[in-house]
Amino acid sequence: MFHTSRFFTAIFFFSLTVSTGFSFAQKPNILWIYAEDTSPWMGCYGDAVNVDATPNIDAIAEAGVRFNRAYVPAPVCSATRSAMIIGQSAIRFGAHQHRSSRTPKTRIPLPQNYKLLPELLSEQGYTTFNFGKADYNFAWNQGKTYNHKLKKRTDFSELVNKQPFFGQIQLRGGKNNTENINKEIKVDPNSVVVPADYPNNKIFKAVVAQHYDAIRVDDNIIGKIIQQLKETGLYKNTIIVYFSDHGANNLLRHKQMLTEGGLHVPFVVMGPDKYVPSAKVRNDLVNMLDLSATTLSWADVEIPNWYEGQNLFSKNFTPRSFVAAHKDRLDHTIDRVRTIRTENYRYVRNYKLDRIFLQPQYRDSKNFTKNLHHLYNSGRLSKVHKEIYFGERPAEELYNVSKDPAMIYNLVGNPTFSLELERHRKLLDEWLAVGDMGSEAEPIANLKANGDGRKWGEGVNPEYEKYRIDLDGDGLSDRWEIANNRDPQDGLLYFDFDCGGWQTEGWESTDISSNLAGSLGYLDFKLDNKKGTIHKTGFQIRETNHQKSIAIKIKSNASLKILVANDHSELGSAEYSGNSSFQEVLIPLNKNTSLSGTTKLSISFFGNKNDLIEIDYIKEVKTK
Repeated sequence: MFHTSRFFTAIFFFSLTVSTGFSFAQKPNILWIYAEDTSPWMGCYGDAVNVDATPNIDAIAEAGVRFNRAYVPAPVCSATRSAMIIGQSAIRFGAHQHRSSRTPKTRIPLPQNYKLLPELLSEQGYTTFNFGKADYNFAWNQGKTYNHKLKKRTDFSELVNKQPFFGQIQLRGGKNNTENINKEIKVDPNSVVVPADYPNNKIFKAVVAQHYDAIRVDDNIIGKIIQQLKETGLYKNTIIVYFSDHGANNLLRHKQMLTEGGLHVPFVVMGPDKYVPSAKVRNDLVNMLDLSATTLSWADVEIPNWYEGQNLFSKNFTPRSFVAAHKDRLDHTIDRVRTIRTENYRYVRNYKLDRIFLQPQYRDSKNFTKNLHHLYNSGRLSKVHKEIYFGERPAEELYNVSKDPAMIYNLVGNPTFSLELERHRKLLDEWLAVGDMGSEAEPIANLKANGDGRKWGEGVNPEYEKYRIDLDGDGLSDRWEIANNRDPQDGLLYFDFDCGGWQTEGWESTDISSNLAGSLGYLDFKLDNKKGTIHKTGFQIRETNHQKSIAIKIKSNASLKILVANDHSELGSAEYSGNSSFQEVLIPLNKNTSLSGTTKLSISFFGNKNDLIEIDYIKEVKTK
């Protein structure tokens, strides 16, 4: 039936062409130019560095519409792309975890009756294609979705007789290799302004300059695409859309982060006046899911009831009061964060408080990440930068992004903004009430499929410990110990709270309400009462040959009694005198006791309510 429909559609258009001389394509062609990892640093957005340096992107904006406040539904490619091709936030239909559905056993099916946007267009006679990246987090049919394969990114001659078409041209955006580009267009790092959330040094200036270079590379390609459309006679009937899947890849607190930098993207559109107004600027909040709905409207295709966007050019268009986004597992780092952006504010809700802001990721080997760690470890990182990169993750964040676009000053706790905080809580709750599959833990089989044999984040999060091997029984997976330069066969307990992505290394509490995640790299908490206990499970300690002691490097404002126990008995205790600097407290095991057979280790602290305790490490040492 599908093929029959397309056949008669083709006959109809051919008849119109022969008998009336009308254009072969009675519906518009629609071309998405889809850039990876790109922030809106173009001349048309008022960026001083790229003024007159992005002429082709600027030309699209000048001829059509520039959306100044467009936001993607997620700060990572696969979740955004999955959402936009379906028209619905990925948390609604289970495609929110980055790079899921990568093995036959973990394929995520779409809900019944859901169809991809190109499939809906194909059913209405559109030629559909995608040149480059797709990256959808669910099972999908390539042939059913895209019925044409474009041979070359800048050659559309084969499409002249295949109108109308919907196509996606993927650009590398921030991932462009800029090392060998023409020196005349390269940006001088000394000419750039480093955003306030980065150290203002030579390394970060170079990173910022590189992103400008990458945008200029894409702009040149866009110029070739537009020229090809003109040469083939397709230009006049083609709607051209340029946008990105999220913010810059080499800028920490952009890609993978629910920040302005991670979610705010360029979005410009041009096309026939019938579909796109000329020389317009839109300042209303736009969810990029609106583009999905608008694309169907351009093609005169009914918008499905599951779509969350609306036609941006409809007479009945209703401006949004907020846009929302989500962050879940990224590669092998497990997380869950939700956010909304209103007119002036961004509200963020964090669910995994044992994860610091700067989690292990693919950028760990980059010189700018290493520089950040070096500055931190040497005590040369500013107080502000310490907090936003290595600080304790709060349950909530609220920023006045109209005045603080870098999201440095968290307003939660400031009574002046208590009403705004409550308003944003309610807005987010309303958005989540529609459905959030991220509240459900990812199946172990899926974690294993995504975690095994991968480079990044090996064993970083405790969720992975459920299936990974711990041959020496110390409560840490062998792979995680190797990744962190530890001996996976020594059987010794060693927990070093050093700003890693799994910051608590699996330690939890049932009677301490504060976040255990280490503030600035330490496990820290306040006692709710006179006693507080931290514990860790998952041990399989078998070594019995040596009497041992537990060493705890600790700092507290108060004197404490410290008691260590396993799941069988009390093991030992020690006294600590309050001190302003860290001290190692040695807790010898009681005579005739052993760690052998331990599956749970508990450490109790006896003091007074609100006593602050910071722990640098907990380790087992041999008794001489």
